[in-house]
Amino acid sequence: MADNTILDRAMGALVGGALGDALGMPTQLLSPARIAELYGHVDDFVAPFADHPVSKGLLAGTITDDTEQALLLGRILVESGDRFDHTRWVNALLDWEREVKARGSYDLLGPSTKRAIDAINNGVPPEEAGRGGDTNGAAMRIAPVGIMMPLEPLDAFVAKVAETCRATHNTSIAIASAAAVAAAVSRGVSGGDWRAASDSAVAAARRGVTLGHWVTGGDIAARIVWAQDLVRGKVTGDAIQLITDLVGTGVASQESVPAAFAVLEVAGGDPWQAAVISANLGGDTDTIGAIAAGMAGACTGLSRLPQQHIARLVGIDMSEVSALAADLVAARVAKTGKDAAA
Repeated sequence: MADNTILDRAMGALVGGALGDALGMPTQLLSPARIAELYGHVDDFVAPFADHPVSKGLLAGTITDDTEQALLLGRILVESGDRFDHTRWVNALLDWEREVKARGSYDLLGPSTKRAIDAINNGVPPEEAGRGGDTNGAAMRIAPVGIMMPLEPLDAFVAKVAETCRATHNTSIAIASAAAVAAAVSRGVSGGDWRAASDSAVAAARRGVTLGHWVTGGDIAARIVWAQDLVRGKVTGDAIQLITDLVGTGVASQESVPAAFAVLEVAGGDPWQAAVISANLGGDTDTIGAIAAGMAGACTGLSRLPQQHIARLVGIDMSEVSALAADLVAARVAKTGKDAAA
């Protein structure tokens, strides 16, 4: 695969994730009924209602912590070289947290990341701070690892995912979730379609669950397969009901990550449709949208994303995203050689 095609797909992962994030920003934490009451069917960027619990005051099309943390992680990956710089990442998260607080948006931090950062601030060693992190924060920001790392050898791939999880999400369930999402992105960047990406995700989740501190919860690999089977062939409205009622759309990894793969199935791999479906689910809509549309974007590329919506994103510097994507792709090619990158 030509380097420019790999770059297009890398950009598709990052920008697709931003589209899903921004579309779900005004609907996050709301029930499907409340979303319909406030906004109708969300199929375009809308501003949050005045008293939204976390998004009030944001402009339509604004990205949130999902995209910001993904770009931050990507930059640390590039700066770290072969060995992930754990201290640099923790310090970057702490700096980011201070900036978020200064903006008055501290509530946008996920529960596991917030808890781990507070622990680190209180002197807990970073390698211990993440031992309780089982929510979806690691999975929501993991796309850059999928861009940078070839899937094979799978052990090395999943080990890199686990490294990036250690400070905030050092648990079996969070690492399995992040490994699944990163693997889907990596398979897409290397030319795979969304079905192939889903297969790679399941294999990576099975490997990832053996790492980190074990915590109770449904098996991620099994739930991804089940969630996609559950909605396959269903009309969109029925599929959304099944995802909401049975898979779940909360911040728990075992709900939102399988939900994102179910969305990918319903959308038939279309990134914008994945974002739209996610935005209307209720619950953690921005994160589910970021994950689902990011994985879909990796499989289609930036060139097949809706340019008119990309132009209306708020809070993202596309030149910065382009530079990051180029650096991550360069690192991938360096690891594999140009032929092996395909």
